Amino acid sequence: MGSQADSVFSPKALCHVVIRTVPEKFRSMIHFWKTSLGGQIVWKNDFLCFITYDDEHHRIAIIGRQGTRPHPPGDVYMRSGLAHIAFGYASLHDLLTAYQQRKKAGIYPVWSVNHGPTTSIYYEDPDGNELETQIDNFDDPNDATKFMNSPQWVENPVGADIDPENLLQRLESGESETSLKIRQSVGPRTRR
Repeated sequence: MGSQADSVFSPKALCHVVIRTVPEKFRSMIHFWKTSLGGQIVWKNDFLCFITYDDEHHRIAIIGRQGTRPHPPGDVYMRSGLAHIAFGYASLHDLLTAYQQRKKAGIYPVWSVNHGPTTSIYYEDPDGNELETQIDNFDDPNDATKFMNSPQWVENPVGADIDPENLLQRLESGESETSLKIRQSVGPRTRR
């Protein structure tokens, strides 16, 4: 954090995210975010819903606003705008448990990857907005920063695809979380 003389004073936290959708997808968007986060509705009417999953009054708000235009068709990974919202878990076990719970609720990942600093499972809501669920692969943030300045990162800043089912089997068979969080070398990669 820089001094007040040369930078903006930093906030203490990211508090919430608001997602606007077409009215026709309002209910499905609420279902996706509430279910995906294991959350509860704090307040809702016909066009506005506040969802939380912790002691904050709301973390996600969904607005079903008349006149909102849907995302244009095409490759959602190539359009401008917010790429994803990320939520962290305390352990690989917790991340994979949440994956199983989402899967049971009919919510399936669109991409699973070990980025190096994180192991991440991505989902898309009904509008194509991405939710990233992740764990930190390093106990010390400085070690993650070192990895992000390593030759392995320079060669491949995207990561190595993973199979959550395979990770679950290996974890249940007794393999350590530490070994499962090591990113495999897959060579150069610049895109998902």
